[in-house]
Amino acid sequence: MKTQYYTATSLDGFIATEEDSLDWLFPLGDINDTGYPSFIADVGALAMGSATYMWMVRHAEKVAEQAGSPWPYEQPAWVFSHRTLPPIEGADVRFVQGDVRAVHKEMVRAAGAKNVWVVGGGDLAGQFFDAGLLDEAIIQVASVTLGKGKQLFPRRVTSPPWKLLSVRQVGTGFAELRYELPNPRAAVAA
Repeated sequence: MKTQYYTATSLDGFIATEEDSLDWLFPLGDINDTGYPSFIADVGALAMGSATYMWMVRHAEKVAEQAGSPWPYEQPAWVFSHRTLPPIEGADVRFVQGDVRAVHKEMVRAAGAKNVWVVGGGDLAGQFFDAGLLDEAIIQVASVTLGKGKQLFPRRVTSPPWKLLSVRQVGTGFAELRYELPNPRAAVAA
């Protein structure tokens, strides 16, 4: 069982525009050509931030066209937010706030032998990393630049660096990078 941050980013390190748009991403290829289908098969629980969740709410029709339902996940999802958000009918969503450590324990229990996916955003992934709970990052680097937007991982991580496990070309628009992440608590203790 791993806790993984699986996401797409522009070459200049942004996962969304300043307005939380992902429109730059969709023309770059078919998700079924990536590692996503095998990745999601091993996921037992999801964590997402409120901006990611609200993108799903705002684009429910588009998601339903592609996935057959306004909520494309069978797994339970924990949405971290300090505000009240609208539910998506038929979605197993639990709205939470506070320290990711307590919620992570619930997610691991729900996931069973499967993985926990930190869907987004970058700051939420950073909170899991800061708590020593993020094991792996799988990043689809897209062949576009955005100039500014929502950062991939708004943290400084220099020592120890992330360990590159694999690189794979996905079509003509992506490179998939898989990293093992250091445990920041272990680095402090050393």
